[in-house]
Amino acid sequence: MEFKLERIHDKVECFEAYDIKTLERKIEEQIENNKVLMLEVHSVTHHVCFPPDSGRPLYTAIVHFKAKP
Repeated sequence: MEFKLERIHDKVECFEAYDIKTLERKIEEQIENNKVLMLEVHSVTHHVCFPPDSGRPLYTAIVHFKAKP
């Protein structure tokens, strides 16, 4: 059995929450987790929509992490 380690160079993660504070907390937690992998935030895209079933705003974010140079 061969054990091979490879470094992650790019990682994209999706987040969603019904309030902006929770969304920010989720993203901050993952930023801290990804520091161990030597990844930093490259870009963030965020949106808000109003799903008809809940009527409340749903906040979403896509965070692109890249390896530190």
